[in-house]
Amino acid sequence: MKHTLALAALLAITPALFAQAPKGWKMRVDRSESASDPDAPGNIKFVAEGSGFHATNPQAATYWNPAHTAKGNYTLKGNFTLVKPSGHANYYGLVFGGKDLEGGMQNYLYFLVAQNGTFLVKRREGASTSNVKGRTPHDAVKKPDDSGKSVNALEVRVAADKVDFVVNGVTVHSEAKSGAMAVTDGIYGIRVNHQLEVRIDGFSAK
Repeated sequence: MKHTLALAALLAITPALFAQAPKGWKMRVDRSESASDPDAPGNIKFVAEGSGFHATNPQAATYWNPAHTAKGNYTLKGNFTLVKPSGHANYYGLVFGGKDLEGGMQNYLYFLVAQNGTFLVKRREGASTSNVKGRTPHDAVKKPDDSGKSVNALEVRVAADKVDFVVNGVTVHSEAKSGAMAVTDGIYGIRVNHQLEVRIDGFSAK
C-alpha cells in the first residue's frame, strides 16, 4: 500500500513538472518521509539555462532523458555549481547504469557530493538503496565559499575492469566492476537532493 500511495503521489505531480522540464527530459521525485528532515515548500523547477540546466529542488529528484544511454567503456561528466546550499549536508551529482527509471523496479548507480566536502557512491534498486562507498570526506570536494557557492566537476570513468570516481580532476575512489558495480550500461542522468539549488554545465557521456 505504501508503494502504491507513493506512486499515486508521483503521478499526481508529474504533469506540472514535465511542463517545466527541457524537451525530452523526465524526472522522478522522492519525497521525504522523515519528520526531522522534511522537504521544503514549493515546486521543483528543472529548466534549461544557457547550454546547461538549473535545478531548484525543494524535494529530491532524479532527472534523465531516455535517449541518453551509455555502455561499455565511457566517461560521464558534469560541472555542478551549488547555487544555494541547504541547512545541512544534502547530495547532488551523476546517475548512471539506469533502467526502469519510471517503474517500481527503478535501478541505477549514483555518484554524489555534498556541501560538507564529502562524496558517496550508491546503488538504488526499487525502493532500497545501498552504499557502494559511504559518505567519505575528501579535499578534492570543494565546499561553499563566503557567497554560499561551490563548483565541483564530477566524472565517472567506466573501464573494462573498474570504475573511477573523479572530483575536480582527482580520483577520489575506484571500485572493481563487479558486485554492485557489475552493470554500468544504461541511462545516465542527474540527481539533486532536497533543499538544494544547483546549476549543471558540461553534462555529457562519451
